[in-house]
Amino acid sequence: MKQYILPFRDFVVHPGLTVPVYIDNKTSIACIESAGKTGQRLVLVAQRSWNYPSSPKDIYTTGTIGDIVQILRMPDGSVHAIIRTTDAVKLDDIVMEDGLFVGVATPIVVQDDTNHEQTIALRDRIADNMQLIASSKRIKMDKLRTIINDYPLPAFIDAVVQSAEIDTEPALKILEATSWREKLIILLEQVNLIAETVKIEEAINKRIHQQMENGRREAILQEKMRAIQKEMGEDDLEADTANIRKRIEKSHMPASAKEKAMGEWKRMRSMSPMSNEGGLLKTYLDELLSMPWNKADKHQIDLNVARGVLDSEHSGMQGVKERILEHIAVMKKTKSNQGSILCFVGAPGVGKTSLGKSIATALGRKYQRISLGGISDEAHFRGHRKTYIGAQTGRIMDALKRCKTNNPVIVLDEIDKMGRDWRGDPESALLEILDPEQNKAFRDHYLEVDFDLSNVMFIATANSLNLSNALKDRMEIIEIPGYSMDEKVRIAREHLIERSARDTGWDMENIVISDDAIRHLIQNYTSEQGVRQLQREITAILRRSLLENNAEDVRTEFTPEKIDELLAVRQTAGFAKKIGFGVRV
Repeated sequence: MKQYILPFRDFVVHPGLTVPVYIDNKTSIACIESAGKTGQRLVLVAQRSWNYPSSPKDIYTTGTIGDIVQILRMPDGSVHAIIRTTDAVKLDDIVMEDGLFVGVATPIVVQDDTNHEQTIALRDRIADNMQLIASSKRIKMDKLRTIINDYPLPAFIDAVVQSAEIDTEPALKILEATSWREKLIILLEQVNLIAETVKIEEAINKRIHQQMENGRREAILQEKMRAIQKEMGEDDLEADTANIRKRIEKSHMPASAKEKAMGEWKRMRSMSPMSNEGGLLKTYLDELLSMPWNKADKHQIDLNVARGVLDSEHSGMQGVKERILEHIAVMKKTKSNQGSILCFVGAPGVGKTSLGKSIATALGRKYQRISLGGISDEAHFRGHRKTYIGAQTGRIMDALKRCKTNNPVIVLDEIDKMGRDWRGDPESALLEILDPEQNKAFRDHYLEVDFDLSNVMFIATANSLNLSNALKDRMEIIEIPGYSMDEKVRIAREHLIERSARDTGWDMENIVISDDAIRHLIQNYTSEQGVRQLQREITAILRRSLLENNAEDVRTEFTPEKIDELLAVRQTAGFAKKIGFGVRV
């Protein structure tokens, strides 16, 4: 015969007890009334879900069966009932009939070993250990002692389970045990675990209390010191606080940012200057005041000058330079950063990053480079919230602070190398930064105020088009092809040889190298689209020549034969040899 099942949240009752229950759930009231009308027994079980169970999977299959002694209906519709429990049972074939749970209850037979010496010893040990947690759990030990002396063992176990607030899973294991000795062993394990937890908490609380006492003592001494300094006219801290307020009042922050700064300043003033929070607030205000709210590089754009800068610093790539000049022309006409975000895509060494620096020089603006390779944390862009230890602004706001201007050229290098993991999606933050409609009110998590990024000229670089469609939509992709042989020769002649001479201490007049020799170096010792390897090889032959001439830059003609001779020594020393990627030093 199936019995009615009454689920309870976080409630495991043991057999042999008279249990008062209070019910205000309509379904539970219908269950207890149905059992009362039919004279059936009722099974009390714990439920897995927080809300009332909706399926048999939401209730445990171990419970306690009992008889309904009394049902009292209250004026507010709730029900008070008294149930006398008799046995622990296992439930099978749990189904829902007419919205109520029913199931077949099979009693769990428990061996009667209540008078065994080991059982009595376990009970006494549990009672002793309960004294260790009595203060933290607010357990009345006199009441528990009375239960030990005057009530049977089931009442003692139930009292310990309820007063120690043992979790549902261990309480069910106790209920399922088939001997009182086994029940007490499981209960003792849980009581000992709680006792150890209480010891740890008490040790932590004691340490915190001691630290608070030490902090209060230091604060009192600091206040006395401040009072003495004030009497002697040396109250630097007070002067520093007043100076911060003056800086806030004189700053050109927007009204919302100034209001935020004044609120934080008032909090800082009310705190001890030596407190941790006081120091954090001062650091925050310093960061807020160091931002270039209204500072901009005011440089008149001259297209002829811009063209000259690009031609002098970069050989070839005429199409790319023309597109950059078109962008600068629009900026000159509109007196703003109107236009797409430029993204240079090309192989390593073709001059993507240096193009960004040249654009900054052509515009007369400050330049900052932010490497995005390997970034997977959104906080790199948005910053950390002040509540975190070691919180700081994001890399965008940090770049503006270092530039001390709100309209620099910021190169977002290797935008295709960004990652993504559990710490957040940095690309989502970057989409906001690169959107002219959104970056007018960019909010850094650390500063917690809006900052206008629309004056910043962002330029991105990438080695490939491995970018999301949303990111591509924000930018205009400009592909930079690899250099031809003639372009590499011209770049070497105009830039690389001079740079290598400067790095190795050579006098340019002592370096004699023909275009044919440079072509020989390119064809036989490099195989890249850019010129980085070519730069390294030129530097290598200059270094080797210095070694052969006792560190003197003797006038030398670097013919193809001479180049082979110098680099052959390196190859025989174990360096890589013409295997498709050049020689690396």
